[in-house]
Amino acid sequence: MPFPPEFLPGARSAVETCLRIQSSEKVTLITDQATAAIAASLAQELAANGCRWNAFVLEDLAPRPLVDMPKPVLADMETSDVSIFAVGVQRNELRSRMQMTEVVNRRRMRHAHMVNITPQIMCEGMRADFHRVDQLSQRVIEKVRRASRIHAKTAAGTDIWAELNPDYKWLKTSGIISRDKWGNLPGGEIFTTPGEVNGSFVVDGVVGDYLCARYGLLEKTPLTIEIEDNRIASCESANQELRDEFWAYTHTDENSDRVGEFAIGTNLGIHQVIGNILQDEKFPGIHIAFGNPYGEHTGAPWTSTTHIDVVGLRFNIWVDEEQIMRDGKFLIEP
Repeated sequence: MPFPPEFLPGARSAVETCLRIQSSEKVTLITDQATAAIAASLAQELAANGCRWNAFVLEDLAPRPLVDMPKPVLADMETSDVSIFAVGVQRNELRSRMQMTEVVNRRRMRHAHMVNITPQIMCEGMRADFHRVDQLSQRVIEKVRRASRIHAKTAAGTDIWAELNPDYKWLKTSGIISRDKWGNLPGGEIFTTPGEVNGSFVVDGVVGDYLCARYGLLEKTPLTIEIEDNRIASCESANQELRDEFWAYTHTDENSDRVGEFAIGTNLGIHQVIGNILQDEKFPGIHIAFGNPYGEHTGAPWTSTTHIDVVGLRFNIWVDEEQIMRDGKFLIEP
């Protein structure tokens, strides 16, 4: 399938830098009709690499939205070292993705999660210097692993405190993907499950999952979330439809309103939010997510059938007493 040549630098970065695929390895490439051109650029790089690989287009195997990940995909993954998921996801497909990542986690595969990847992201976030992003991420994670709490504020009104649980692990997904933790591409974040979060979080960036494409950038109509004892106490927005849909999503099950992820974006190649959570959650600053805490990695003992990220802008961040970001700019050198 033809694709714009501008995709190739990002595709090469994915195959060579982020996944470090060896010619002796086997790869499962999963895509859909909407993202096939991007997958074609990845396929060209896989072919140039000399590795063995199989590609699957989801619509060829099952109707969308998916109820389950198609069996041929899961079967192929059982004999692969690496998998790449470059798909524009649809509503209510989280179950199928969790079936896929169950194989990844069990087999400790290197897995690139490129959910809702777009041409813009291939030409922006995927062109970041991931070695530099990794160096910054390492500097930041070393600080937060020693900390007991993080305080974050913005001029828009965010003022939250995260008390950290020493029993929960911090993870680095900087774009350099290992067998220890699969990662989103483009990468650039560190995250944990917090012990407890309290305060106000003003979402003036974007909100995740399918709501991101539906509502886009929120700087003019932010969503303000009040968090008490790690759960949503209330939320308000001038966009009542957004407020109601977000509230319904975060009350799907008993833990959908619980803060499952507390993260710091570290991708220095991203300079603005674009309305796509795959890239926007890597934007330098804080984002949190309600629902599934990825407990298989963080150690959190609870779970949820949902997971939705919210992103704010221009943060001031203190790790214990040390300020590491001022007005969205890191005070730490990579």
